[in-house]
Amino acid sequence: MDKKRLRIAIQKSGRLSDDSMALLWAAGLSISRSKDGLFYRVENLPVDLLLVRDDDIPRLIGDGIADLGIVGRNVLEEYDEANGGPGTAKSDGKVLYSLGFSKCRLAIAVPEQTGYTSAESLAGLRIATTYPGLLNRFLKAGGIEAEIVAMHGSVEVAPRLGLADAICDLVATGATLEANGLKAVETILECEALLVGTGKPITTEKQQIQDRLLARIDGVLASRETKYIMLNAPLSALPDIRKLLPGSAAPTVIPLEGSADMVAVHAVCRESVFWETLEDLKGAGASAILVVPIEKMMV
Repeated sequence: MDKKRLRIAIQKSGRLSDDSMALLWAAGLSISRSKDGLFYRVENLPVDLLLVRDDDIPRLIGDGIADLGIVGRNVLEEYDEANGGPGTAKSDGKVLYSLGFSKCRLAIAVPEQTGYTSAESLAGLRIATTYPGLLNRFLKAGGIEAEIVAMHGSVEVAPRLGLADAICDLVATGATLEANGLKAVETILECEALLVGTGKPITTEKQQIQDRLLARIDGVLASRETKYIMLNAPLSALPDIRKLLPGSAAPTVIPLEGSADMVAVHAVCRESVFWETLEDLKGAGASAILVVPIEKMMV
């Protein structure tokens, strides 16, 4: 592996892997897959992708083997808890972006028939989890004495097998919990994908590559909810229309040919544009309103 090339660690399979690859493709990376599926080479930038287990990513970043990594907040914080907790050397990673995808939550769930009133109801219970560090942090913060049963996968079946009274696991839709007769009662961490950079020094050449890549990723993230709005409006309606354009600082105003009192307004809106927004714009005098997505954006 060429040490002059920027190295990015991503999960080798699963939803987070798919979302991470989609982000990198959207950032314009031309990725050549290897036969073993563990190492991908980017053809149009000096970047290599390391496809690994998600719980290996914080260590690879901390050791400087990977310069960047895309990892779930749950994995990063669990690694930190297992290696001394906040304020220690931890993963030595710097969170550069919250990426907004692969969202879920780490939650405590109990059997549906359990009488649950508050977190104090967990006292004395056995709680199965693959996140013992985060669960211990939650219990300790609440002064709750409970037994943590560490498991590796299939946590949701623990109550039915008599291994535990409750579980602490990732929840996306809640369908898996429902299928196993469980209900979520406490959320202990809101999770999403993070782009993390190593705390180790990198060369000037790698820093330049990283800065270039981060500018592209910044543009991809900025364009995700950003829309381009075009409309026509009377000059007299401009003050009201400017107030209604969501997240737009300075729209472009262009005179319409053949009409002294009508203009075209073009605006980049950095917030969601809802049907109610269009109705309000029309009510303020706008017409021929067009909303289009932005594919690429350099900020």
